[in-house]
Formats: sequence, structure tokens, C-alpha cells
Amino acid sequence: MVVLTKDNFKAEVEEHSGLVVIDLYADWCGPCRMLAPVLAELEGEYTEVKFCKVNVDNEPELAKAFNVTNIPMVAFVKDNTFADLSVGFVPKENLKKLIEANK
Repeated sequence: MVVLTKDNFKAEVEEHSGLVVIDLYADWCGPCRMLAPVLAELEGEYTEVKFCKVNVDNEPELAKAFNVTNIPMVAFVKDNTFADLSVGFVPKENLKKLIEANK
């Protein structure tokens, strides 16, 4: 999973063609820690989708750009266009549906 920073965001997300799934999280967040292995499983299943993560404590500018008010938040960006959003811990099947709908 690619770790996003303000320095690599353009190259990793804005210039990427296709779907990018972005996990916005914090290390201290329990639901975020529960969601991480689910996203890792999905990354293995969807090799054509790029999976990235943003630590909102370390990257406040990116958190602000995504209007993060609650975490975990999963943003779906397709061809540099915001496509969808999921907030809070959700089951793997829900995330699969969002990936399928946006890829």
C-alpha cells in the first residue's frame, strides 16, 4: 500500500489513470486498525486498483483536502476525479461493492 504525502500525492493519485482507493486513518484510531487488514485483503484481490493510505495526523493538508471529519474514511478517486466515500468501519463486502461500482 502506497503511503501518501503532500509531496507524492500528485504523482501517485492525480496522475494515475484508473481507480485509487485511499485509506485516511490515524494510528490511535481503533476502527482504523480494524479496517487496515480488510483493505490489505482487498489490495490482494484487486491488483488493477491502486491502494494508498494517508495518516491524517502526519498529513493535515491532505486531510483538509478530503474534508476529513471522521475516521476511518475511505475515498475512491478515479482518473483524478472524486468518485465515492465511505466513513467508519464497514465490512469487506461493502467496500467490494464500492470498488466494483467505481472501477
